[in-house]
Amino acid sequence: MKGFQVTFYTQQNRRHEGKMLADWLVALAMEMGLRGATLVSGIEGFGRTRHFHSHHFFEMADQPMLIVMAMSEEECEELFQRLHDEEVTLFYVKVPAEFGVLGPPLDA
Repeated sequence: MKGFQVTFYTQQNRRHEGKMLADWLVALAMEMGLRGATLVSGIEGFGRTRHFHSHHFFEMADQPMLIVMAMSEEECEELFQRLHDEEVTLFYVKVPAEFGVLGPPLDA
């Protein structure tokens, strides 16, 4: 299948609707019926403000978080519209991708 791989970048301390933004986004993907989402904890990095974010004992709330998803063009449009409607501010990278599943079905 052809579509996109989308990676969203945030920090552990960012919240939306009272939940950690990264967790909220994974739950949204599930609610929307997307194929999956992977939440990755980063060690360190910096963003557009040039503020350094890291995972250290005293700064764990500032830990970088990535949410990676593969989706069709239609699913991507629906997700981005939902994020727009929710007024979520979030940096992302969207690249064309071919994706699928190899091997026998998992539930066979």
